[in-house]
Amino acid sequence: MPHPSKVLVTGATGYIGGRLIPRLLAGGYDLRVLARSRSRVLSRAWADQVEIAVGDALDPPSLAAALAGVDCAYYLIHSIASGSGFHELDLEAARNFSRAAGEAGVQRIIYLGGLGDSRADLSRHLRSRQDTGDALRESGVPITEFRAAVIIGSGGISFEMIRHLVERLPVMVCPRWISSLIQPIAVADLLEYLVSALDSPESVGRTIEIGGRDTTTYQGLMLGYARARGLRRLLLPVPVLTPRLSSYWVHWTTPIPARVTAALIDGLRNDTVVTGNLARTLFPHIQPMDYASAIAAVIRDLEDGRIETAWSDASGPAAGPGKPVRLESTEGMVIERRRRRVAAPAGDVYQTFTGIGAQRGWYFATFAWRVRGMIDRLLGGAGLRRGRRHPDELRVGDALDFWRVEHLEPGRLMRLRAEMKLPGRAWLQFQVEDDPDGGTCLEQTAAFIPKGLTGLAYWYALYPLHGWIFNGLINAVARRAETRALHPAPRPSASTQA
Repeated sequence: MPHPSKVLVTGATGYIGGRLIPRLLAGGYDLRVLARSRSRVLSRAWADQVEIAVGDALDPPSLAAALAGVDCAYYLIHSIASGSGFHELDLEAARNFSRAAGEAGVQRIIYLGGLGDSRADLSRHLRSRQDTGDALRESGVPITEFRAAVIIGSGGISFEMIRHLVERLPVMVCPRWISSLIQPIAVADLLEYLVSALDSPESVGRTIEIGGRDTTTYQGLMLGYARARGLRRLLLPVPVLTPRLSSYWVHWTTPIPARVTAALIDGLRNDTVVTGNLARTLFPHIQPMDYASAIAAVIRDLEDGRIETAWSDASGPAAGPGKPVRLESTEGMVIERRRRRVAAPAGDVYQTFTGIGAQRGWYFATFAWRVRGMIDRLLGGAGLRRGRRHPDELRVGDALDFWRVEHLEPGRLMRLRAEMKLPGRAWLQFQVEDDPDGGTCLEQTAAFIPKGLTGLAYWYALYPLHGWIFNGLINAVARRAETRALHPAPRPSASTQA
């Protein structure tokens, strides 16, 4: 099979699609991405390297332009978040896409589905994933279908469910599904399979089961994660906890909505393990990692601050302020975003928030920041005594009171990583974009990765105080920036420059 000249990726702003695209670009592929909103794609770092097609698999007329001239298409669409009718929507979308791909002359579709014995009594979710693959075949376009179980990587919905349960509950009353067999796969290995399939003619028309090195149970998944995080957890299986009751319990203890947890929990009763060696035969260069290594990679990424996807909001500041305050939970983090328009150029806003701390203080409730610094010193931390290297200039790696400058994009963004004593890890980020209506859109983001129940209790117990401080902080940054714009600092005269 010749090297594809044009590749389409659907689900471009989703969990897998958003990670697959940079790998395909690194491989030199000419990419087009399909998304329902152009603005959601424009917030991604790779947006200027791809062709953007706006469309929806449930809107057949929008697919023709997206698929025109495409050799191979990745189908990474599912409707589980839509509620109880997701199965019908999945099939409708797949049939629309398959028909349009056939009419456009697409040579192949690569699809990511779900593991599970098709002869068994599969849950509606797992059955839908496999029926979607069949629907994609209806037009006759050759399909490469990968089937995977839980994907180990921050942001994967099944893994996030497991992680939130372990982080938040020291003792868990569990249904019988914790004994179901599962073969999880690291997200890095999954992406390697998806990329490698493009140049593997032997994979065309095949259904390929993929998994990591280990087969375990859901109990093993949870206890393995707890060990890696240094958490002690007790699991108590009981026979009377039904999937419906379990879904309500998961809904109340994790940020995943009930309409999604119901489908996921129902699927946990099925064993999801690899039953053949086809993946190893077709892709001998891929040696999937074991579960412990996959978990270690996730935790290492979080602790090293490699959380770019979590900070990249799909709606982005360029989309307009929207809600001024949003509290959400994603990729293991609790995130609070605040936005406001500032009547000042972006450069003045950037200079204002990068000048924060040390002698200038924190613009709002500086006394509260000083109290937090004293508490930190009493606990053995750095407190506020470190100040900053230069009053106006910052570099990546600089200390800033009890923060560390983790990332800078001149004129646009500053991200600080907390180095005070905390039951978890925390970041504070400021970002500016030009507002189409004039002025600047400022976004302030506070993010926290809690460690266990103590970390979660810390965040929510202090949230009223943090909410007051962070609201005052963004308003103070805006006021100072507007004052700076109205009264710019005088430039040195020619004589003083000499």
